[in-house]
Amino acid sequence: MARLFTVGPGGPKHVWFSSSPSNQGLSQTWDTRALMKMDSELLNSPALCLAEEEEADTSDWNLPLAFMKKRHSEKIEGSKALAQSWRMKDRMKTVSVALVLCLNVGVDPPDVVKTSPCARLECWIDPLSMSPQKALETIGANLQKQYENWQPRARYKQSLDPTVDEVKKLCTSLRRNAKEERVLFHYNGHGVPRPTVNGEIWVFNKNYTQYIPLSVYDLQTWMGSPSIFVYDCSNAGIIVKSFKQFALQREQELEVAAINPNHPLAQMPLPPSMKNCIQLAACEASELLPMNPDLPADLFTSCLTTPIKIALRWFCMQKSAKLVPGVTLDLIEKIPGRLNDRRTPLGELNWIFTAITDTIAWNVLPRDLFQKLFRQDLLVASLFRNFLLAERIMRSYNCTPVSSPRLPPTYMHAMWQAWDLAVDICLSQLPTIIEEGTAFRHSPFFAEQLTAFQVWLTMGVENRNPPEQLPIVLQVLLSQVHRLRALDLLGRFLDLGPWAVSLALSVGIFPYVLKLLQSSARELRPLLVFIWAKILAVDSSCQADLVKDNGHKYFLSVLADPYMPAEHRTMAVFILAVIVNSYTTGQEACLQGNLIAICLEQLSDPHPLLRQWVAICLGRIWQNFDSARWCGVRDSAHEKLYSLLSDPIPEVRCAAVFALGTFVGNSAERTDHSTTIDHNVAMMLAQLINDGSPVVRKELVVALSHLVVQYESNFCTVALQFMEEEKNYAVPSPANTLEPCNLTPVRDSPAIPRLRSVNSYTNIRAATTARNLNKSLQNLNLNEEGGPVTFSPGNLSTSSSASSTLGSPDNDEYILSFETIDKMRRVSSYSSLNSLIGVSFNSVYTQIWRVLLHLAADPFPEVSDLSMKVLNSIAYKATMNARPQRILDSGSLTQSAPASPTSKGAHIHQAGGSPPMPSASSSSLTNEVPKPPTRGGEQPPMRPPYTPTLGGQAPHSHQFPRTRKMFDKGPSGSEQAGDDADDPGGHKAYMNANLSTGLCDWSAKYFAQPVMKIPEEHDVESQVRKEREWRFLRNARVRKQSQRITQRGVTRLDDQIFINRNPGVPSVVKFHPFNPCIAVADKDSICFWDWEKAERLDYFYNGNPRYTRITAMEYLNGHDYSLLLTATDDGALRIWKNFADQRNPEMVTAWQGLSDMLPTTRGQPSSSAHSLARRVSICLDRSKGQGGAGMVVDWEQETGLLMTSGDVRVIRIWDTEREMKVQDIPTGADSCVTCLSCDSQRSLIAAGLGDGSVRLYDRRMGANECRVMTYREHSSWVVKAHLQKQTDGKIISVSVDGDVRFFELRSPDSVNVLQTVKGLTALDIHPQANLFACGSMNQFIAVYNSNGDVISNIKYYDGFMGQRIGAISCLAFHPYWPHLAVGSNDYYMSIYSAEKRLR
Repeated sequence: MARLFTVGPGGPKHVWFSSSPSNQGLSQTWDTRALMKMDSELLNSPALCLAEEEEADTSDWNLPLAFMKKRHSEKIEGSKALAQSWRMKDRMKTVSVALVLCLNVGVDPPDVVKTSPCARLECWIDPLSMSPQKALETIGANLQKQYENWQPRARYKQSLDPTVDEVKKLCTSLRRNAKEERVLFHYNGHGVPRPTVNGEIWVFNKNYTQYIPLSVYDLQTWMGSPSIFVYDCSNAGIIVKSFKQFALQREQELEVAAINPNHPLAQMPLPPSMKNCIQLAACEASELLPMNPDLPADLFTSCLTTPIKIALRWFCMQKSAKLVPGVTLDLIEKIPGRLNDRRTPLGELNWIFTAITDTIAWNVLPRDLFQKLFRQDLLVASLFRNFLLAERIMRSYNCTPVSSPRLPPTYMHAMWQAWDLAVDICLSQLPTIIEEGTAFRHSPFFAEQLTAFQVWLTMGVENRNPPEQLPIVLQVLLSQVHRLRALDLLGRFLDLGPWAVSLALSVGIFPYVLKLLQSSARELRPLLVFIWAKILAVDSSCQADLVKDNGHKYFLSVLADPYMPAEHRTMAVFILAVIVNSYTTGQEACLQGNLIAICLEQLSDPHPLLRQWVAICLGRIWQNFDSARWCGVRDSAHEKLYSLLSDPIPEVRCAAVFALGTFVGNSAERTDHSTTIDHNVAMMLAQLINDGSPVVRKELVVALSHLVVQYESNFCTVALQFMEEEKNYAVPSPANTLEPCNLTPVRDSPAIPRLRSVNSYTNIRAATTARNLNKSLQNLNLNEEGGPVTFSPGNLSTSSSASSTLGSPDNDEYILSFETIDKMRRVSSYSSLNSLIGVSFNSVYTQIWRVLLHLAADPFPEVSDLSMKVLNSIAYKATMNARPQRILDSGSLTQSAPASPTSKGAHIHQAGGSPPMPSASSSSLTNEVPKPPTRGGEQPPMRPPYTPTLGGQAPHSHQFPRTRKMFDKGPSGSEQAGDDADDPGGHKAYMNANLSTGLCDWSAKYFAQPVMKIPEEHDVESQVRKEREWRFLRNARVRKQSQRITQRGVTRLDDQIFINRNPGVPSVVKFHPFNPCIAVADKDSICFWDWEKAERLDYFYNGNPRYTRITAMEYLNGHDYSLLLTATDDGALRIWKNFADQRNPEMVTAWQGLSDMLPTTRGQPSSSAHSLARRVSICLDRSKGQGGAGMVVDWEQETGLLMTSGDVRVIRIWDTEREMKVQDIPTGADSCVTCLSCDSQRSLIAAGLGDGSVRLYDRRMGANECRVMTYREHSSWVVKAHLQKQTDGKIISVSVDGDVRFFELRSPDSVNVLQTVKGLTALDIHPQANLFACGSMNQFIAVYNSNGDVISNIKYYDGFMGQRIGAISCLAFHPYWPHLAVGSNDYYMSIYSAEKRLR
């Protein structure tokens, strides 16, 4: 073991690392691999000593983390509902009781030899103390009273020394009256022989001269089911066994009758099933009842019906009772109080006894059996609680009570000791209470049990047995003295998670906390609100119970109380949101309770979670409930919600969109007023089209879909108009149809990654088998121009799970493809559709259609999926309405292409290196399985592909679920029928009115999860924390060691430490700041390399459309849990996690960072370097796909701000914490921004522009005066502008011409100029080492120091027989080490470093 010191926010800490392999796989990212190596280096490196390590950089702890919230790491969906078994489906009552006493007082049965003296008392009466008949009647009356204590409302019938007929008559009449409810049959057989092995009990003949057997089979028939039988007689276990055998026989008879209707059994009346029957017997089949004269003769009955009395007597008969002086059996009879008054000694003992027996049962019995016996029926529960006492007492006299269903033994349970102590404390006070009249001291039992529960909560670990005191906590809720503490502890228990809530509900907590809502005590409010929030988060079906008992009023008053803390009001509004969720009665009750007005008052509360739930609650109360909507209109609810659309918290914006979506989504009749409101709301929502958070945009699509459903016919008109426009703009390109040989089955495709929807979580990484890898390299190793077509990741079609919902109905021929939608989107922005549609048509629908078209091109797949559903749904309806006739001859009547003539499962690969070529079939753009070929092998007719009109752009075609094209005609006639199985749902599956994102259910998970627990990242002992400590130690080590090297000075930088062939031409390269990992982007994919081990770690498709390219990359949270940001030249930003490790890369988020990107080319016509700039531009275009700056970004980890610019006229700043645009800084220039560099300390941004100017902006100032300096010394395209981070840092800028200029921030003229090579294609400046490197189109790299001296000139690769390097496409320095990564047009990626002796 080796001990290291780390310095975190809490000061120095001791951290133990073991050098054994088992403790080294700590990290969650790619660090898992690096960890083992670095760990051992940390421990063994002689260069490090404790003093250095003590200086582990504390700034890492203070840096904020971007995109690490729950909305980024979790799937947005509700938790799976736990099956709730706590609610008794068949709650029962015992409504009738038959008391059958066969005592025959004075005559002992022949088969029992009694001792002398012997137990005589029956129901606490000595039968010999009065005449036999009177004794019998008195005992019968007493037994009835004893039962009435437990079930006063039942109907009691006594049958004293009966005959068989009397028993039959009694049982059948009780069953008839009870109907489906339970009947109890109590049998005392102390005056008759023992039961027989044939299953008979004994009664009398009329003259009492004979004992007559009564078969249990007959008894079953008369009693029926459900029933409970109590047998107090010797050998009672025989009856239980016989009963089961007869019950089994009945089941078999029922089965026979059911199978064969002609069987004789089937002709007879069917016997009742005995499944729901319960039996309690005093002893086993071979045992006699105890005859101890100190005990009653009916000991079993006494335990079941007078438990406290017998328990106290039995306690006094034990040896331990001698420790309580002065207590006698006579004194016990004088215990003051009533059983049902908990403030008296007798009542308290009864209460404690109930709590203890309930607890024993809950801890020992299986949950379902506990529910059945202890929660279904009050009388059964009481009898079984008392049965536990009977087992304890009777076992001490060698008698084992039997039950059916059988219970595990409980007589040794530890809780009986707590009972003995409670009895002891109570009895020890008796002499003084009775003789001197002193006050009764209450038992400390409940307080002590609460303490035990508290200890369990405080000291316990995860994954342990549930606390055995839970049923006692339930009992304590009845006591006003302990109620507050009990509720507090109960809340803490429920906070442990849904399992704890389920346990508490199964114990029976629900009626107690429901009843407490009638309390007016203010101090209970926070606790009850918390407990109810926990319950409803796990089981929302309780909404009905709350409304029924007027519980919603309690929470309305809490929400309206301004003195309640925001946390408690949040829980109250969450509870109300559950009450009104899809429950009309709840909506009506809360509307009457003024919920809308109360919510609207709290929309501007500073607590974000409260704002979020207030909005969700509003959205739910008026969902499909028109009176609530009009109440909202009267209160201007929609206008008040508008303010939340710009809330800094994405979840709050989301909730506001949800609320406005359900506001317009009501299906009631529309008036002009309501239509105007809907339009206003729609236009407000449309402003969120470029919101930074995909959860908000997903909710936006759903909200707009409600509007689309409401105004379907208007949208159908717009859709048809847009489709006409799309047709008119289609320009045919040279016929370039795919040959059948180009159809490559997926399994044989080269090792090329494919985009998946993020939510599919399937394997996104490229295949890496040797065969596939070689194949991909062969395909990629082709000259760029005129060579055979290459396979490119961008051209793989994708398949996702949405096919069934988007597939075509069997009778439809027209469904939009993405190709059509993208074209519509671009056509609509270049033509005035309003004029085409006509003045009379309301343009709101046009605007919303445009918004949906835009969202269908969203970089986040789930957003585009939803939008495609909405668009396709309307397109389908529009075309079906417009063309009701089925057109059969597809070849002659339409220009559309059919479904692909490929076998199922095949994918079409298009040319990647050639100009963008639309597919000759829709299927490569579809989400459906391609259709089989038409009969006879003939090729269906093809529409000539078209070239899109706008600058050669082809449509986005890979990030979205695709369907057959809008104008595609499927195979006609019988072939169509074969596809029915693919889409069982018909067109209804596109989009229904209840399209939803799961946001509300996902938000509700917050209340189901622990909120009091310390988050893992703050728990000093958690693994997450230890991993972070390790990462920060590693960071400090990298900083320190690299600083040592750069301070010595780097005199050469040409030692090639890595070379490998990249799968695509490198266009952007980025070192990870602390891992030996480098990210290399080609046009549309990213490859990760470990430059120390020279191995490829990962390669995956970025998901950008094929006419776009990746132009920038950044590592976010590089110091900790790394994410990768990619920017493409269509303005889209995507963020990835789980790359370069053994898991699948996942898209965390994506958004449109810039809209309306304007393509430009490098160079400047008036400059003398025009031809050079043009050649550079061509060189770059060849490597990067096309010209222009694309999108450039710079990232500030300290502030969480992302600066974006490019082929636009602004610098847009995004706040990643809020996921929204915070500032647009106009560049003040007519050319594009080519590079950005920012300094968070000084709030400055330096931008290099395509016209050669370098501009400095201060983002703290207003839009018009924020440009503080413009430097115009360069005459052509600025390749790099670097703002040094020091307080007096300069700007270093370099243009295509190779002139390097140094500017002081306050001086308009450069302070130094260096001339480097001409024809620069790439340049980077080392942030620490005062080095800069230039890459030239003339196939060499020059590295300069700050004086302008060339320290290295690299023209050839090491090895490879000195092969010349290709034209440089990109290069980048490591942020700390003196490493330079270089990508060239010949696909090679190499890294150069300082001499080995320095490293």
